[in-house]
Amino acid sequence: MRFFGEIVRGRLDVLPCRSLSEVFRAVNEGAATDGLIPIENSLAGSINESYDLLLKNDLVIHGEVILPISHCLLALEGQTLQDIRKVYSHPQALAQCDEFLERRGVETIAVYDTAGSAKMLKETNMQGAAAIASRRAAELYGLEVIAEGIQTNKSNSTRFYAVGRGLAAKGKRNKTVIVFATENKPGALYWCLGAIVCRQINMTRLESRPSRGQPWEYIFYLDLETHISDPSCREAIRELETKTLFMKVLGSFPAATGEGDGRYYENGGRGRQADTRCE
Repeated sequence: MRFFGEIVRGRLDVLPCRSLSEVFRAVNEGAATDGLIPIENSLAGSINESYDLLLKNDLVIHGEVILPISHCLLALEGQTLQDIRKVYSHPQALAQCDEFLERRGVETIAVYDTAGSAKMLKETNMQGAAAIASRRAAELYGLEVIAEGIQTNKSNSTRFYAVGRGLAAKGKRNKTVIVFATENKPGALYWCLGAIVCRQINMTRLESRPSRGQPWEYIFYLDLETHISDPSCREAIRELETKTLFMKVLGSFPAATGEGDGRYYENGGRGRQADTRCE
């Protein structure tokens, strides 16, 4: 709602999916125009399945949003905290609320989705049980919030990517995500990164993932603080194409900070830059 609510006129229809692969399938088959997938949690790190699906599919990242995680304990009307003996939610949500749950001494039961646990609770009229989900889930399914902000770490946030077929316009601050593979030889990654460094493009993320095709070989995901319409970005990509076994631009879009509307950087300074002259 935070991301698409600004760009969609009229009603926003939401298509729930049980898995990340279903999200990609829905967009590929035309059941949905866009998909929203989690890509990184500030505490747990990358969502590896999302990265693998981005590589496997031809959908383009055209935006991102960062949401602070605020877990609530939801129950049927009239239930109190003392009534709760079982708690249902997604495994990650249960893990992120471990201290609260241990203090309560309740039984935890993992299900496929946080909002899904709230839906199940309502549909089965389950007494003595609660779900961990958002306040919005409580509103949607007519449940009461009996405890709020129960996550162990209060600075927990998750980054989501919007994927589809359309290209994003350039924003105030931008991000370009690429993936590539190099030859297995000394200095291969070094020379690839040189194509970026010498053009003074800030690299905000570098992560390796095992190659699906070759055991013990790796592919690299890079987040660059630039837009593909920038000449320096296009030049870097052209040079990377000559130094890699394969390279793919996964998206180029306005970057988010998790503040304000959740879509654009409002400010943010840079530290002193190193000498990035091309030799």
